[in-house]
Amino acid sequence: MMRRFFILTGAMALALFAVSGPAGSRAAQQSLEDNRPLSHDEVVALADRAIVNQHRSDQVLFEYERVEHSVERSGGSNPRILLDKTYRIVPTGTGTLKLLLKENGKPVDAEIYRKELSTWEQNLAASTRIPNFPQSDEKFQKKMKDRTELIDSMRQAYLATWLARERSNGRVLEKIQLEPNPQFHPHSLVTEILTHARAVVWIDPQTAQVARGEAEIIRDVSFGGGILGKVYRGAHFDMEQSEIAPGLWLPTRYQYDFSARKFLFIFEQHNVTEVSRFRRLGPPAQALAEVRRELASKAAFNGDP
Repeated sequence: MMRRFFILTGAMALALFAVSGPAGSRAAQQSLEDNRPLSHDEVVALADRAIVNQHRSDQVLFEYERVEHSVERSGGSNPRILLDKTYRIVPTGTGTLKLLLKENGKPVDAEIYRKELSTWEQNLAASTRIPNFPQSDEKFQKKMKDRTELIDSMRQAYLATWLARERSNGRVLEKIQLEPNPQFHPHSLVTEILTHARAVVWIDPQTAQVARGEAEIIRDVSFGGGILGKVYRGAHFDMEQSEIAPGLWLPTRYQYDFSARKFLFIFEQHNVTEVSRFRRLGPPAQALAEVRRELASKAAFNGDP
């Protein structure tokens, strides 16, 4: 249940980030010394360009692989590490597959990793045998349709307000507050969660991309009417993005911290994931050639950043 919630929260945060982006020449030419706020019309126009960028990223996302290092800790005064794993995330044509590289800093056994590669090869081989793949995969197409509708609904779900102009990593960014729109009526579980959150985004006006975003749960989120569990108000999600290819920005770091109840048990959880080693593999047929080359070479994959 909690895993499903944070999959939805991740989708929510990505969609939140799509609400903003630079609008027109004035926004793109702002300097840190220029403290003039963006007008309401300019903020609305920001959303249009950013949504176009987000849809473009979604179209090519499943052609890239990446390496993720995830550390999960418990809460309390004496937190302990619950998980420390490094994965190679690879595309399958209708999603991704996790190949375990390291656990607690130790590389996975070479034979186990080859079995993971074989599983990846089998998934890709099955994809290439399906005519008009992935257009013919109904489950994948529904997922992409839901994702598109979620992003497009952000214009109605949130009210955006310009806050400030800040500098970060040599870039001048527009800082924008996103508050739930009381007139918005959710029509699905994902959009219902959106009504429980607020966000702040920092946008690079030169590229029409979001450099960072934060989302916070402002009202408890219940599951099964509260019987199955609940994520408590104050849960926080933070994401940073970078340009990993010309015009393509993807998350390079994300973090979530939350308190929750599952049935009768209350617990805390804190997770930080660093993402690196992005590489375009292309459509399933090209990725299949890559995995077969790796299997033939028997070379180990270097998962270090």
